Amino acid sequence: MSKLEGRGVESGGGPRGSARFLVGSEDTEARALEEEEEEEEEDGGMRNNMGLYDEDEEDDEVYSERLIVVGICAMVKKSKSKPMTQIMERLCKFEYITVVIFPEDVILNEPVDKWPLCDCLISFHSKGFPLDKAVSYAKLRNPLLINDLNMQYFIQDRREVYRILLEEGIDLPRYVVLNRDPDRPEECNLVEGEDQVEVNGEVFPKPFVEKPVCAEDHNVYIYYPTSAGGGSQRLFRKIGSRSSVYSPESSVRKTGSYIYEEFMPTDGTDVKVYTVGPDYAHAEARKSPALDGKVERDSEGKEIRYPVMLTAMEKLVARKVCLAFKQTVCGFDLLRANGHSFVCDVNGFSFVKNSMKYYDDCAKVLGNMIMRELAPQLHIPWSIPMEAEDIPIVPTTSGTMMELRCVIAVIRHGDRTPKQKMKMEVRNALFFDLFEKYGGYKSGKLKLKKPKQLQEVLDIARQLLVELGQHNGSQCEIEEKKSKLEQLKTVLEMYGHFSGINRKVQLTYLPNGQLKASSEEEDTQKDGPSLLLVLKWGGELTPAGRVQAEELGRAFRCMYPGGQGDYAGFPGCGLLRLHSTYRHDLKIYASDEGRVQMTAAAFAKGLLALEGELTPILVQMVKSANMNGLLDSDSDSLTDCQQRVKAHLHEIMQRERDFTEEDYQKLAPTNSDSLINSMKIINNPVQTCDQVYALIQSLTCQIRRKLEDPKSANLQLYHSETLELMLQRWSKLERDFRTKSGRYDISKIPDIYDCIKYDVQHNASLALEDTMELFRLSKALADIIIPQEYGICKPEKLDIANAYCLPLVKKIQLDLQRTHEDEAVNKLHPLYSRGVMSPGRHVRTRLYFTSESHVHSLLNIFRYGGLLSEETDEQWRQAMDYLSAVSELNYMTQIVIMLYEDNNKDPSSEERFHVELHFSPGVKGGEDDENAPMGFGFRPASSENFEKKTDPGSLEDLSQDEPDRASLTDPISILKKSPLVRSRKTGSMEVLSDSSSTSSRGSAYRLFPSCSRQSPEIKTSGLGFEGCSMVPSIYPLETLHNSLSLKQVDEFLTTVCEDVGDTHSKTLKALSALFETQSQTSMDVYSQQDRSLAPSPAPPHSPQPHTQQQPLCCMSSPSSPVSSAGPSSPLADPVLCLPLNE
Repeated sequence: MSKLEGRGVESGGGPRGSARFLVGSEDTEARALEEEEEEEEEDGGMRNNMGLYDEDEEDDEVYSERLIVVGICAMVKKSKSKPMTQIMERLCKFEYITVVIFPEDVILNEPVDKWPLCDCLISFHSKGFPLDKAVSYAKLRNPLLINDLNMQYFIQDRREVYRILLEEGIDLPRYVVLNRDPDRPEECNLVEGEDQVEVNGEVFPKPFVEKPVCAEDHNVYIYYPTSAGGGSQRLFRKIGSRSSVYSPESSVRKTGSYIYEEFMPTDGTDVKVYTVGPDYAHAEARKSPALDGKVERDSEGKEIRYPVMLTAMEKLVARKVCLAFKQTVCGFDLLRANGHSFVCDVNGFSFVKNSMKYYDDCAKVLGNMIMRELAPQLHIPWSIPMEAEDIPIVPTTSGTMMELRCVIAVIRHGDRTPKQKMKMEVRNALFFDLFEKYGGYKSGKLKLKKPKQLQEVLDIARQLLVELGQHNGSQCEIEEKKSKLEQLKTVLEMYGHFSGINRKVQLTYLPNGQLKASSEEEDTQKDGPSLLLVLKWGGELTPAGRVQAEELGRAFRCMYPGGQGDYAGFPGCGLLRLHSTYRHDLKIYASDEGRVQMTAAAFAKGLLALEGELTPILVQMVKSANMNGLLDSDSDSLTDCQQRVKAHLHEIMQRERDFTEEDYQKLAPTNSDSLINSMKIINNPVQTCDQVYALIQSLTCQIRRKLEDPKSANLQLYHSETLELMLQRWSKLERDFRTKSGRYDISKIPDIYDCIKYDVQHNASLALEDTMELFRLSKALADIIIPQEYGICKPEKLDIANAYCLPLVKKIQLDLQRTHEDEAVNKLHPLYSRGVMSPGRHVRTRLYFTSESHVHSLLNIFRYGGLLSEETDEQWRQAMDYLSAVSELNYMTQIVIMLYEDNNKDPSSEERFHVELHFSPGVKGGEDDENAPMGFGFRPASSENFEKKTDPGSLEDLSQDEPDRASLTDPISILKKSPLVRSRKTGSMEVLSDSSSTSSRGSAYRLFPSCSRQSPEIKTSGLGFEGCSMVPSIYPLETLHNSLSLKQVDEFLTTVCEDVGDTHSKTLKALSALFETQSQTSMDVYSQQDRSLAPSPAPPHSPQPHTQQQPLCCMSSPSSPVSSAGPSSPLADPVLCLPLNE
């Protein structure tokens, strides 16, 4: 009898569709197979995505089809669990795989020769499971074992687990075993002291951990020192919402055998790692049960798990654990402490809970593994799928294939509430005491954001107001203006509690007092030092901003080649594959502004298909503290050049006459189309300001009338704003815009535009009159003022840009250099890396989230810094024309740099590395779609490959995978024809879709087709996303240039940095040293205490002595920045192959 027949499955036509679960004997198995054969279900979508073998009809007659039977042998609680069910359902989508679940009654009561037959066995121990019988079954039937059964005996004994981990060279906490075994008295020496325990000669001071040697016993105790109150924390298997309890008992247990180990000081989280084979792991953190024993649960009652990125060494540990214990599906626990990671437990067979992406990944990995092993033996016509995501390749402009190596993106934050600001000069000793208390004299500046600090400012304001009230201001020495103090008090008392994200106070030391600039200040000027107090509030990320960031994160996946198609409901799974299989080196940076940090967290959530709230994602994944000006800027400290530019702008915009030819030359020397168009709309700046002022007055009158209307009493505006608060911000603008002398404060124009843009989009339901006219005029003024504040002529633009973003430019240069220098030499080809213990990173991604100032500055460097010549490069000329027509760098503006490697070129050739520059002006909302500037699509020169949908390197239009497309709608009134695509599910909005997925110019295509999905935790209502029913879509990326060499870009960035001259050389040196040191010790996830980046460089505008600086790039030869080393050897030391990852 052949093996085929012995399995009890008929040869001949097997089912074409999705197999069902089979339970029990061969008869039921055969019956179920026959029923499926009749149904002939069609389920090609999943099959194609999972890389399954598709046959032609003729092949059915040629081959004798045969199903591979996968047996699930486990206790019913495990075999019927949600994760197992979800994964097995997906595994059945493989054309030649069916699943049989062994009934628990059969496992417990029947002899193994009566158990169902299978080709592949998934079997694992849990409480009550007869592991001996499973071992006997495996010997009898010899199936392919997913998890080795004999090793599961070792996993049940913590002593054996630790022994195996030690043999593999995996870091463990310091430990010793206390065996209470009469036959081995030498292993039972215990001396207990008040604050320590000595076991077999090893001393463990408290706190230490006491673990039973039996892994099934979860009663782990942690003993605390008397200095901390003594007692112990008693951990146990979760019961309801508790996983531990505190006990006053301080003495160790006197019966039983235990492991005693050093307590590792983590940040209160344990990292759970789940492998599926040696090349895949999913990691998440949970609150440590040792913390307070309270299990954190979400609104659905599930334990909260935080997403985690593993470091290169942790990925190596995951591989070692999987192989050492011979458990394909394996869970283990990591403790991160003191900059190292320690394995403290290996759990054996373990699945992730509640992660659709993991279920799909797990089924794919297991399915391919089973088919790879068994298809050849059983003569099943299955070819090993070409995994496009193994090497992220794309077609070059010349048609050859290149590997994506690095993605760098600088992104502006999402939609926010209007920013508001109040300045006042203070001289009271209480303010100076506060300034001294928090070290303000060291730098002359102080930023107060913490609740305790803001409370102190509020207390001072309250005290001064009380004193002013008592003295009626007559004999009082308090110089602070009462109205300003009242506003300070009112703003700090808003919301009833403090949040550093909502409000902050900045204090700047003025040795000779402040020059009075605005009419609202007192006319008299006093001698002596003072402090400039700047209070800022508002500017929070809105629900719409969060959705924009998350959806953009989803769309960004489509830039990463490989794994095209809508896999697991997640478009762009090439990136998800890279990330989960250790081949993605990701760092996310954000400035210290709350809206920027939350944008970064929301983007990360969308990019990596994460689940849950933003706060844990922010803590675990976004680096934002103490980055020495990398993404932050002190907008209140302007350079001399900025002061001159602002003064010049004020002078031109204060003339009550039509713009002359001379004005056009003075204000728009770069001949920017958008600037010239705005000047034509304005014509006479003072008259336009008069109109704007009149419209603001009209607006405040309308709001006051609504306030007096009883129907509007409880009217709730967008993002919990009230009519009173809305009136406050418009009344302040009305007061501040026109000074007492009748002149206009031009610096308030951006604030006016900010407010009207917000209200037109989010508060249109108020139906206020003339808002669109105010929007039109204030936008025209803002489109002049905002970009020109960053410089009017080219030298000014470059000077100001360097002051803002020189550290960022240098960091981008380091990112590009490190990618080719380190990884080009050390990366192993995927075909050689099988079995090599190296994580083998492939793509480096660096995301920088920041504010408008950095985006304007960086774009100005690329536009005006001399990267390319418009006269000699046609593509660059077209790109400059496009940028010239862009009037606003709106929320979610992106500047993206992509680095590719052409492995066919000589390593020392300039053509080896290839750089592309892309740009999007962000959220739609500035112009009607007909007038919006059009670029030339994403990677236009390689668009000939777009027609070939099967090309593994092409970026597939994922909209074809989603049939549920409905009509286009207008998101907001100012977007006359800006499309929003809704899916048929009520309220689900496709934020990033663009109606014209193909550019009208040439055959280029858009990067972000309709591939976004609704965020699972965003609640929906009949109107759309809760709190953000109208979310404008985002302009797709446009390619500015796609045939730059790395040498070109590197030399350009070096020149930009050198041109800064004497004033910045010291800053560069400090920054270079900073990132060089960091790269040696960097971890993928930064703990709270590890968020400082070392010495702070001097401010960009402070003069420094000139020092000659060597370029940071290690040139392999004088003529080329590219390493001349040959191809990597598969025999290279894997430990030495780990790349620098900062």
